[in-house]
Amino acid sequence: RKSWLFSDTVDGAKASAVVYSLMLTCRASRVEPLAWLRHVLTELPQRTGDVDIADLLPFNFHKAATA
Repeated sequence: RKSWLFSDTVDGAKASAVVYSLMLTCRASRVEPLAWLRHVLTELPQRTGDVDIADLLPFNFHKAATA
């Protein structure tokens, strides 16, 4: 359960921190993390590299899901 405490590299620790932060943002925004992650992983590959992706953040998920 606490395996995240033992990251092998600094980059791995940073990646874990990003994922944990996003999951906790989902919880704070009352968004189901799995539904949000499915939405992001479906939408993100369809976008070009220079497009703003702020609408994919967890606190904007309800607005995107209802639109």
